[in-house]
Amino acid sequence: MLDNLNKYNIILGSNSPRRKELLKGLNLSFTVKTIDGINESYPPSIPIQDIPLYIAKKKAAAYLPLLDNELLITADTIVRINDSILGKPADRSDAIRMLKMLAGNTHEVLTGVCIITNKQERTFSVSSNVKFAQLSANDIEFYVDNYKPFDKAGAYGIQEWIGFVAVEAIEGSFYNVMGLPVQKVYRELSRF
Repeated sequence: MLDNLNKYNIILGSNSPRRKELLKGLNLSFTVKTIDGINESYPPSIPIQDIPLYIAKKKAAAYLPLLDNELLITADTIVRINDSILGKPADRSDAIRMLKMLAGNTHEVLTGVCIITNKQERTFSVSSNVKFAQLSANDIEFYVDNYKPFDKAGAYGIQEWIGFVAVEAIEGSFYNVMGLPVQKVYRELSRF
């Protein structure tokens, strides 16, 4: 599958172990390369739904001078609840604050993806809605203290303990909630 990609060296521009795991699921050979210090800020006027794609493209732009015969995949994920953006928590108290916001509510997980070579580019965003059950303060603190979700947008990983006990329903891609909408990535890669 995806024999059309044999001419490329595929690079995943992400430190995320979840993205690495999900991309491996497509049975692709790739390497992980990261560039430190990429500015992930965005203009305050940008609509929330456009933020992840804006940042994914910004990440890709940092790699462009390094691309020769490579195909690069970058992504960014945010959690949106009531027009608030939840990125990665700064610390334990920030993670607890975020999970208290999510408990008993439905939130949106948005991922922007940029797939680029030195000749073509494909970009897209995917949205999933996740309904969380009510969580006690003990549940939240247990999760934060034992799973340390400080590298995850919204302070949680759906594939971890919290996903088993909190997620009541998902509308959209489960893998998008993990950080990479692999079904859509596969479709776009097949078009290269």
